[in-house]
Amino acid sequence: MLSSYLAILIFLIVALGFAVFTIVFSYLLGPRKPSEEKLMPYECGMDPIGSARRRFSIKFFVIAMLFIVFDIEVMFLYPWAIIFKELKLFGLIEMGVFIAILFIALAYVWKKGALEWE
Repeated sequence: MLSSYLAILIFLIVALGFAVFTIVFSYLLGPRKPSEEKLMPYECGMDPIGSARRRFSIKFFVIAMLFIVFDIEVMFLYPWAIIFKELKLFGLIEMGVFIAILFIALAYVWKKGALEWE
């Protein structure tokens, strides 16, 4: 039974060996000429403005979390769309309930003012 896993073990060893080989040889052979400009943080081609430890408004994080939550919830629509014909009316009703809950959550967040950017 263990002989059936031999190919996977060989593949894993080759993959790890290639990764280690690439990292080690790029470190050994790569040029290292640090300068003040190369060690600066990179911000979209512009010189950094201010400190990297600057505090952001909590609204930024709230909107980011809401985006992630609603984005992940929308991803549940894809598997449903794939098997929509097999689920028939039951699947349609369940997805209607799911979308209604999402809509209620969005209305609640909107009413609380979490989407307002000041």
